[in-house]
Amino acid sequence: MTSIQLAQASNALVYASMFTLTLAMIFFAASFASGRRRPVAQSVPAAAAVEGSGGTAVLTRPPVTDEPPMEPGRRAANIGMSLTWLAFLLLLGGVILRGLWAGRAPWGNMYEFSITGALGVLAVFLGVSVKRDLRWLGLFVTIPTLLWLGLAVTVLYTEAAQLVPALKSYWLVIHVSAAIICFGGFTFAAATSALSLIRGRIERRQGTTDVTGWTSRMPSSERLQALTNRVVAFAFPLWTFAVVAGAIWAENAWGRYWGWDPKETWAFITWVIFAAYLHARSTAGWRGSRASWIALAGWVAFNINYFGVNIFANSLHSYSGM
Repeated sequence: MTSIQLAQASNALVYASMFTLTLAMIFFAASFASGRRRPVAQSVPAAAAVEGSGGTAVLTRPPVTDEPPMEPGRRAANIGMSLTWLAFLLLLGGVILRGLWAGRAPWGNMYEFSITGALGVLAVFLGVSVKRDLRWLGLFVTIPTLLWLGLAVTVLYTEAAQLVPALKSYWLVIHVSAAIICFGGFTFAAATSALSLIRGRIERRQGTTDVTGWTSRMPSSERLQALTNRVVAFAFPLWTFAVVAGAIWAENAWGRYWGWDPKETWAFITWVIFAAYLHARSTAGWRGSRASWIALAGWVAFNINYFGVNIFANSLHSYSGM
C-alpha cells in the first residue's frame, strides 16, 4: 500500500470505530433504560394432585430449573459489549496503520496519542470485563471514549510527520506505552469513582444499599470503591515507572534528569495525588467518598498534564503537532 492508501485506511478505521462505539453506546443506554439489574424471581407453579397406586393422591411439582430468567436489558448490553470489542479491533487497526504510514511508533503528536489513549481505555475496560461482568459500566466508558476520539479527529488531527529530535529514541516506546496504559486505568478508575459517589448518595438518601432507580443496575458504592482501588493499584506502579523512565529519557535528550518543566511538574503532581489516594484507602475515615474524590482529582491532573501542557504551556514536552 502507498502512504496515501495507508493514511486513508487508518482514518477510515478510526471513523469506523467511532461509528461502532456510537452503536454500542446506544445499546448500553437501552439496557439501562430497560429496568433494574436484579432479575425477577422465578415463580413456582402450584402443586398438582395426581392419583398414585392404591388410589392415594400424590402431590407433585414440575421440575425447577436453576437457570434464571433473562435480566431486563441483558440482550442489549450483550450487543453493546460485542460492538465494543469490534470497535476496539477497528481502532487497533487504525493505530497500526497510522504507525505504518508514519514509519514510526504512532505517538508523535496529540492526535496519535489521543487515538492510542482511547484504545488504552477500551483495552483496560475489555480486559477487566473478561473477569468481571462490566456491562453496567459500558455506557460510562463509551461516552468519554467517543468524546476523546471526536476531539482527536476534529481538533487535534494532523498529518504524520517526522519526529522532533528529542523524540527519536527507544524511550518513546517504553515511556509513552506505559503512559497510555495508565491513561486507560485512570480513566476507568475515574468512571467507577464518579459512579460510587452517585450511588453512595442515593444509598444514603434511600437508607439502604438495595436502591431503586437507574443506579440499581450497578454494584453498591462499596464494591465500586473496591474496584477503583484495584485498578489504581495496578496503574499506579506503571505511572511510577513512566515518570522514572521519562526522567531517564530527559537525561538522554537534554542532559538532566529533572528540571521542573511543566509536564514533569504535573506528572509529579499526578503521582502524588494517586499516592494520596492509595494512602487514603488504607486510612480509616478516608476509604469512602473522600478517596473517590481524590481519584477523580488525579484523573483531572492527568488531563491537565496532557492538554494544558501540550497546548498552553511553554514546555520542552510540547509536541502537539497542531
